[in-house]
Amino acid sequence: MATMLRSLAHRNFRLFFIGQGMSLIGTWMQTTAMAWLVGRLSGVAGEAFWLGMVAFTSQIPGLFLAPLSGVVADRFRRRPVLYITQTLMMLQAFALAWLAYSGSIQIWHILSLGAFLGVVSTFDVTVRQAFLMQMVGGKEDIANAIALNSSLFNGARLVGPALAGLLLWAGGGENEGQCFLLNGLSYVAVLVGLWAMRLHEVKPHVASRGWKTLMEGARYTFSSPPIRAILLLVAIISLVGTPYATLLRIFAVRNLQGGPETLGLLSAASGVGALAGALYMAARKTVLGLGRHIAAGPFLFGAGLIAFAFSTTLWIALPALAVMGFAIMVQMAASNTILQTIVDEDKRGRVMSFYAMAFLGFAPIGALSAGGLAEVFGAPFTVALGGGVCIVAALIFSRQLPRIREHIRPIYRRIGILPEVAQGIQEASEPRTAMVDEDLRLEKEDADLLKT
Repeated sequence: MATMLRSLAHRNFRLFFIGQGMSLIGTWMQTTAMAWLVGRLSGVAGEAFWLGMVAFTSQIPGLFLAPLSGVVADRFRRRPVLYITQTLMMLQAFALAWLAYSGSIQIWHILSLGAFLGVVSTFDVTVRQAFLMQMVGGKEDIANAIALNSSLFNGARLVGPALAGLLLWAGGGENEGQCFLLNGLSYVAVLVGLWAMRLHEVKPHVASRGWKTLMEGARYTFSSPPIRAILLLVAIISLVGTPYATLLRIFAVRNLQGGPETLGLLSAASGVGALAGALYMAARKTVLGLGRHIAAGPFLFGAGLIAFAFSTTLWIALPALAVMGFAIMVQMAASNTILQTIVDEDKRGRVMSFYAMAFLGFAPIGALSAGGLAEVFGAPFTVALGGGVCIVAALIFSRQLPRIREHIRPIYRRIGILPEVAQGIQEASEPRTAMVDEDLRLEKEDADLLKT
């Protein structure tokens, strides 16, 4: 447990962890209630389309604005930016609550406010990812902080939908406004946590300005084979795999013959698996071997998608969703950790913005496509097709893994992750034969790490 929770020793990260945990529970409550409300307003005929459309409008800003959010993260102090984004998201939740309580809410309100939230969230996600390093004070605990942050997200994913399901059930399926209101109030915890942090904030220094800043970050990101390959895999999984969440309500009502409580159970099952995956990643003590996790995660996720697609009972659907949650969390946490480890500090925000674009920006396109395909071919076929593509993408990445490791290894040597660099000057004085023996030993270790 000491290893698993070591990044909480940093006071600033501990404050963030507590505040963000409360806020994320509210976020998942709103997400679950939103899906139920859209289904109630649209009716059975257009349900899949409108669920896909709502997901599309709330996430599509990430595809276009993510690179700009990286420039903001690298050029401005990150805590003030988070003050602004968190406040705006709080106001969005209160607006939804007011419309729901007044009984005047319509789908176009949901689409408009969802697009607004998508714009703000794009900047918030990128800046928060870049801010992690500042909260833990360096790269030593960054992998653990990323994993714990992921566990927080998925712990809330377990609690939030379940609470929303209970509130909706208690209100006869028409109690969405209370979920929106509680989400708005939850942002107060984040703002208080940010205010209480003790940071020595220095304005980031970026040599280039304007458009050159953006292009510099793009060249740095896509000229690196490891970063490019990781981002491409994340984008594919986000495009064809994660849109299954958009169709959960359809599975809950049509395939499993349930109601809002069933929808809450399905979301919670995925959260349980993702929480287990995040805790598994938090218990790791080294970044070595994460490439295998990035390859194995999408393969397992795709298999889970296929099993879930054709499930007709909760006894099959819930375990499949738990496996999917575990797999996607392992892949995303491993990808985030490697990116945060190998990236240069002055380009961290821009690289993480492209990660956010791959993870969030392609999801709305997939959600809209999934909604359209589900209307024509049905939700089970759509989800199973996405699972098959995930498996193929995982196999292709596995074949590229040896070449990716060749590019990452010199970076690990330079920053002291591999043993020979940690020895420093002592290595420089070793006889040449000893150095050759050491290189051969490391080559054997790397070869063993590649085996799956």
